[in-house]
Amino acid sequence: MPVRPLLFVLSSPCPLTPIPHQLILLSGLPTSGKTQRTQQIQADFSSRISSSTDPHIRSLRIVHISDSSLGLSRTVYDAGRAEKDARAAFSSAVKRELTRETIVLADGMNYIKGFRYQLYCEAKAVRTTSCVVQPAVPPAVAREWNEKALAEGSGGYDKELWENLVFRHEEPNGMNRWDAPLFVVPYDDEHPPYEEIWDALVGKPGERKEVRPNAATVLKKGAESGYLAFLERVCGEVVKEVEEWGRENGGQGGSVEIRCSDVVQGREGPVVVEVPVDGVKGPQLQRLRRQFVAQNRVNEIDKRRVGGLFVDYLNDAFQD
Repeated sequence: MPVRPLLFVLSSPCPLTPIPHQLILLSGLPTSGKTQRTQQIQADFSSRISSSTDPHIRSLRIVHISDSSLGLSRTVYDAGRAEKDARAAFSSAVKRELTRETIVLADGMNYIKGFRYQLYCEAKAVRTTSCVVQPAVPPAVAREWNEKALAEGSGGYDKELWENLVFRHEEPNGMNRWDAPLFVVPYDDEHPPYEEIWDALVGKPGERKEVRPNAATVLKKGAESGYLAFLERVCGEVVKEVEEWGRENGGQGGSVEIRCSDVVQGREGPVVVEVPVDGVKGPQLQRLRRQFVAQNRVNEIDKRRVGGLFVDYLNDAFQD
């Protein structure tokens, strides 16, 4: 059975001791059981809420957001433009539900690390704690589940599309702040680690999770103008290098090694933008630059990481 990501946002109606928002994001291979794990967590958390004597917890509600609930067909993942529109619709639905009274289960195809990073930034912007739950299923097993679903007419992905999604899948990494904490759930485990997930986001009994945005995600007003100028400049220099490379190589695709000192500083090995075979036009690069700057202008990134994250953002966009 295929599964998708999840997302939870918790909150309290009491202004004195509110429960911070929660975000639980499921990410895994297609037909790896994401929806099943989503439903398990939803059932367990619903039970915890209904049986709690804490009025703040009892006030919570759960919203399950999925491709199906948004009317999105699985065929959208077979076309770049349609997939971008689908991700935009999914992201907008999640943002609308990020309130203090809601646990949002974001059960979608979150296989691109750039999209997980985007949702992480959206959550941080409203002081939401978050985690990632990954159903760990070997590709051979997930393929078998997909073929069974197709044969039974109960779902599944076209075989070619399934293989393409597996090839494009970017596995969560708990070392990345946008994928942490990461809970890996082996496919033969009957249940996810409910207690650990709940404690990581809500806190143990008698405790209250406090969300303190860190220096990498909260804009310091005193440094605002300097940060924004740096963000614009570094992204502009990356775009300039890619454009110059394109002019020198007849507008064709290829690997562009970025040499801007603010990008390569502290990085091991070359920093490369992989331009598509048919090349990339200046207006597209400028549009992506504006989007990245807009997403990060109020979420201050460590300056040492700005260039690398923008390069990752470009590479993710060019893969679509």
